[in-house]
Amino acid sequence: MSESPEYEVVVVGGGPAGLTAALYTTRLGHDTAVINRGGGRAAMMKDTHNVIGITEDVSGNELLQTAIEQIKSYGADYHRDFVTDAERLDDGRFRLEAGDVTAVTERVVLATGFSDERPDPPLPRTGSGLHYCLHCDAYMFVDESVYVMGHGEATAHVAMIMLNFTDEVDILLRGDEPTWSDETDEQVRAHPIDIVDADVSGVENGDDGWLEALEFEDGTRREYRGGFAMYGSDYNTDLARQLGVDLNDDGTVAVDDHGNTSVDGVYAVGDVIPGHNQIPVAMGQGAKAGIDIHYGLRTFPMSMAEIEARGGIDGEDTPAVSDALREQARAHEGGVPSGGDEASADD
Repeated sequence: MSESPEYEVVVVGGGPAGLTAALYTTRLGHDTAVINRGGGRAAMMKDTHNVIGITEDVSGNELLQTAIEQIKSYGADYHRDFVTDAERLDDGRFRLEAGDVTAVTERVVLATGFSDERPDPPLPRTGSGLHYCLHCDAYMFVDESVYVMGHGEATAHVAMIMLNFTDEVDILLRGDEPTWSDETDEQVRAHPIDIVDADVSGVENGDDGWLEALEFEDGTRREYRGGFAMYGSDYNTDLARQLGVDLNDDGTVAVDDHGNTSVDGVYAVGDVIPGHNQIPVAMGQGAKAGIDIHYGLRTFPMSMAEIEARGGIDGEDTPAVSDALREQARAHEGGVPSGGDEASADD
C-alpha cells in the first residue's frame, strides 16, 4: 500500500452514476476520489443511446473517458484499482483498501453496479446481435426478426413487449423448461410469439459482424437481426455487505431517494440499486447523492451554537474549500473571469 490519502468523499466505481456523483462533490468543494476497477456495463457499449446531447457514434468507453478527464480537471483524484475491503473506523470515517491505495474518507459512494448473467455459448457477439438492455436497444429492431433468450418471467414479458416494435419475435428456451408462472404461460402463448425449445448449436454472422441467423440442435435455422438475453443479474455488493448495508430481496442495495443507505455516511447509486438501468437515470442518481453529501459536509451556514463555540467567524475561516480545490477552481477554464457573472440552473 503505497498511498494513504484522506478525502471527504470516495466513490467506488467509475460508471456514469459514480462519475456524476464525483463531479458534483468535487465542484461543490469536497476533496473527492474515484477508485475504479474498470470495465462495467457502460464500458461495453459500442454506441451510446438515450443520452441527450451525446450522439450514437460515441462509444461507452469514449463517454467514460471524457467523464474521467472532466472530474480530474475539477480536482478529483482518480485511481484505477479494485477495492477489496471496507470498514468503519472508530472516528466514524471509513477505510477503503485497494491494491495500491488505502483511502480514508468521511463519505462512501458505492457505484459498483452489476454483471448480466450470460448464457452458455454459442452466442452472437455482444452489441452485434446479443443485447441486454430493452430500453436502450428495442428501437434498433423495428420491423426486424428478434429473439429473447431465457426461461423466466422477464423473458416472457420482454418478448411480449418487443411486439410493440416488430411482428417477428421468438423465445429461445435453449433446452430449459419455462420457469415463468402458469398465468404468464397462458398470457405469452396467447401472443403471436414462437417458443423454440431446442438449444442453439451455431451462430452465423455477416461480413459486418452482425448476427444473421442462429442454428439449432434440431437442425433448423432461424434468421435474426438480434435479440436479448434474460438470465438475471449478479449485483456487486461485497463492499456493501462488509459495511453492514441493508440489501433488498432481489440483491440490490436499499436506498432512499437521495442514495442514502441504512449505514450513515454510505451512499449507493447506479445499477447496484433498484430502478431502470439507464445512463441518464444513473447520472440523476449520482447528482442527487452528490448534492445530498454536500448538504451534510459543507461548513457554512453554521448554527449560532457552532459559531459561539468557535468564538466567532472571521475572514480567515472562509472560504471552506480546501487549498488544492481552490487553486484548481481558479485555474479551471470553466471558471468565471474576474468581474464576470455565472447563471446557475439550480441554487
